[in-house]
Amino acid sequence: MTSGSMRIVREPYGYAYAETSRLKETYGGPEGQVFVECMRIRPEVGDSDTVILFSHPIGGGAFLPLVTALARAGRHVVYCNTRYRGNDTALILEKCVLDLGACIADLKTRFGYGKVILGGWSGGGSLSLFYQEQAERPTITHTPAGDPVDLVGAGLQPADGVMLLAAHISRSVTLTEWLDPSILDEDRPFDRDPALDIYAPNCPHQPPYDEAFVTVFRHAQLARNRRITARVRETLTALKARDPDMERPFVVYGTMCDVRWTDPTQDPSDRRPRTCYLGDPRIANDGPVGLARFTTLRSWLSQWSHDESRANGVLNAANISCPALVISNTADLACTPSHARRLFDALGCADKRYVEIKDADHYYIERPDLLPAAVAAVEGWLGERGF
Repeated sequence: MTSGSMRIVREPYGYAYAETSRLKETYGGPEGQVFVECMRIRPEVGDSDTVILFSHPIGGGAFLPLVTALARAGRHVVYCNTRYRGNDTALILEKCVLDLGACIADLKTRFGYGKVILGGWSGGGSLSLFYQEQAERPTITHTPAGDPVDLVGAGLQPADGVMLLAAHISRSVTLTEWLDPSILDEDRPFDRDPALDIYAPNCPHQPPYDEAFVTVFRHAQLARNRRITARVRETLTALKARDPDMERPFVVYGTMCDVRWTDPTQDPSDRRPRTCYLGDPRIANDGPVGLARFTTLRSWLSQWSHDESRANGVLNAANISCPALVISNTADLACTPSHARRLFDALGCADKRYVEIKDADHYYIERPDLLPAAVAAVEGWLGERGF
């Protein structure tokens, strides 16, 4: 492939496949069928045997700077929006894997691509690892809630490589590390423990935090995630005793509370303090667009529960054998360096590479001048492996 700034074309398309399911987690559409929308971005001239496939549990990344830049560098790129495009309220990660598998099969028959490289950007990183693990070593026949979802019999085709680009470990681990531990009762989310309420001006612990406080804080975050999971399990069991298909939505407050946002010495990097990728973390903590703000019993178990979710990048990474590239952006406000390093260390493949893009932000929007460095890292890695 050649580098530079080629003219590109964008080709929106979709594919449909049959699915038998008693439960419906998406708005509208026919029963028994899943429709997934995609966009292919490619150079105006030139064929390729290799395609980079980006996806994310809730999609929406077809116009990301890195996606576009790779196409302008001569790569064929496809962005796959799962069935949950833009709405993760009832999202089931096992079904995202099915959507991704159907997309890979479609890419090979529709366009004739021989090699598929998963582009795991941000939350797409853990999805890519989850997919690759189940494609190489399928084990799952039911969701964590006990509903049928046959990944063993789905015929998932393994990708030829995985790239983890500004990726975090998983939705469940990330949420747990961002949960507000000062919330002790989910029915009274605004009655908060002052000793753990780091956004309160009278909090007795102020940055830089000592190690003892951070340990207590982290343990309290995990305990809260587990309390919610236990409550979800109890509620779901009671509902299923009445009707196996019953479901309930609920609200989770306080999901953007992390000592890393208020204390830059925690997981140190080049990021700015007291901000996050959603703006002021104090406001985002209870705002309407926080992680897991609106969810359901089954969705919590599949994507947000620390102990129940199967999409855990560290655990999944240990079970993949294809080549892998990890790129860490050192000023990333969403995916801090420890996530990239933990993913790299966990990868079970023999062929793996770790690259840092110093001062790069999550989207390459604040520092577009650093985008070529990321493209060059991807291009070099792909080229060396004949992709």
